[in-house]
Amino acid sequence: MAERPTRIELPAPTAWPMVAALGITLSLAGLVMHVLVTIVGIILVFAGAIGWFRAVLPAEQIETVPLRAPALRPAPVQPARAAATLLPGEEGHRLALPVEIHPYSSGITGGLAGGVAMAIVACAYGLIGYGSLWYPINLLAAVAIPSLAKADTAQLASFNAVAFAVALIAHGFISIFVGLVYAVILPLFPNRPGLWGGLIAPLLWSGLLWATLGVINPTLNARIDWRWFVASQFAFGCAAGFVISSTQRIKTMQALPLAARAGIEAPGMGRKRDEP
Repeated sequence: MAERPTRIELPAPTAWPMVAALGITLSLAGLVMHVLVTIVGIILVFAGAIGWFRAVLPAEQIETVPLRAPALRPAPVQPARAAATLLPGEEGHRLALPVEIHPYSSGITGGLAGGVAMAIVACAYGLIGYGSLWYPINLLAAVAIPSLAKADTAQLASFNAVAFAVALIAHGFISIFVGLVYAVILPLFPNRPGLWGGLIAPLLWSGLLWATLGVINPTLNARIDWRWFVASQFAFGCAAGFVISSTQRIKTMQALPLAARAGIEAPGMGRKRDEP
């Protein structure tokens, strides 16, 4: 009988791949933040790559790990019975999460509900800060109307029919789009959808806009009150998350064979496992 080994050689642990990955992330993040972030990222990429290469060249660095004595090792597992064979399309196959999803229509209704909640908070900001409902609406429309980008506070606080129509259409489309994103993402976090939809997602979205708003809408970036903006994002997330998570989930079709998903009728497609 061959003698069992008492030690095993494994690649030595190293943190250089994570340093290189961090450098790649920072170098790309610097495109929307600051050139110094990109410079630091490039330095970390080169440092991580050199350290990673030196871990394997010219000789691979290894670590010797002792094994348990043969008497202390667990015995091989003996199967008690043969595994059952599942029929094509039968539930019980290895499935990818999520198994159930919200219908896409819930994303549209949730996005519209969140858009209404967000508009209420934004209009409250306009009333309290400038005594006008139209101030935040004109700020939003400034991204598409160049004349509003140079308007003063009095002009932004007055009613503008064109700006109102542009802001309404833009806000509606963005709300529906984000609502659909919520409907797709929330089933991935089934335990606490309210936490992800009402807190974490608005924080991530607010951070992204904080980094890019100067390019997207310079007028809004120069005049925005970030406390009210984050509050409106929370209002959107809570309303959209509540509406979407309250809808009845539907099962995905991943357990069904391709013919059933394509709507093709085939012999034996609906046969149950116990049927002959």
